[in-house]
Amino acid sequence: MRTSLRGTAVTARVGVVLGVAIAVCFLTGLISHFIQHPEPWFWWPTRPVWLYRFTQGLHVISGIAAIPLLVVKLWSVWPKLFERPVIGGVVRQLERASILVLMASMLFQLSTGLLNIAQWYAFDFFFTTAHYAMSYVAAGAVLVHIGVKLPVIRRALDEPLDSVEQGGSVGPSRRTVLRGTWLAVGLATLVTAGQTVPLLRRVSVLAPRTGEGPQGVPINRSAIAAGVVRAARSPDYRLTVTNGDRNQVFTVADLQAMPQTTRRLPIACVEGWSANADWTGVVLADLVATVGASADSDVRMVSLERPGPYSRTVLPARHARDDMTLIALKINGETLNLDHGYPCRLIAPTRPGVLQTKWLTRIEVL
Repeated sequence: MRTSLRGTAVTARVGVVLGVAIAVCFLTGLISHFIQHPEPWFWWPTRPVWLYRFTQGLHVISGIAAIPLLVVKLWSVWPKLFERPVIGGVVRQLERASILVLMASMLFQLSTGLLNIAQWYAFDFFFTTAHYAMSYVAAGAVLVHIGVKLPVIRRALDEPLDSVEQGGSVGPSRRTVLRGTWLAVGLATLVTAGQTVPLLRRVSVLAPRTGEGPQGVPINRSAIAAGVVRAARSPDYRLTVTNGDRNQVFTVADLQAMPQTTRRLPIACVEGWSANADWTGVVLADLVATVGASADSDVRMVSLERPGPYSRTVLPARHARDDMTLIALKINGETLNLDHGYPCRLIAPTRPGVLQTKWLTRIEVL
């Protein structure tokens, strides 16, 4: 007796887990998008300080886990895609078209997401815009697929895994296929999750970030790449804080002379890596108070970096007035490395690293 390895019993079970991974990835991805591009209705807390580290780490981990799940699901249904009639009636054509959209959008999301966490942009489009737009296509295609296939899914989940066909010798079972799938998912997670989970760092051999970097913290963008080396090192450097027509100008010595506060905060990037560090500097709320700013005001951070998508960022009022939000001058007890944002940078709780503006030159109260 020989078990048929492919079949709806395997497809449905893998599909359920894949659906959960996609849902987690989609929802955590939306959180990251709306933090970076907030809508008036969106609210994001400042506590716990590791919250963004958790949600974005979960986003990348669930996306990576979805890759072997998608491969096995495609393998399990591959012969069905070529069943005759190839064209069929209108209903069959619509079903085939929905499957094509589902496969194409999922392959696009997972492949470009994987390239993004490795920072290998082998495409000409802006990743975040395309990834966000296609996420709705993928999520919609999944919902349509579930709606069409729900009766089949219910029957398949009740189908025993150990059913056999007449004739032939004993071979691997569907249960073996599923065990191999869960093992592949576990390994894919284990060898990459260390960039988010420090305890797994030694075994995460395929994680794009090892947790190492200048002063013990990785970087994404160097001072050379940002073109700020000369301006950041200039003796004429000044940090200007503005509130309407009120201005205060600070040298590095002025900032160092102000009361210094140390906070232990993670820096977490959209690519999924994160690291804890001890940051020392001036509490942002104390700095903007020198120009009479209201505690309910948002604050714009302006970098020495030439104008670009993240050279100017807006910090919501709840983060700006939080006493854990610093204009950092030191990291882990050392003066900021140039690549970490010297002479000063923003560090705030529950914010993506791309919004923790480095090489600050202006702070504008809005």
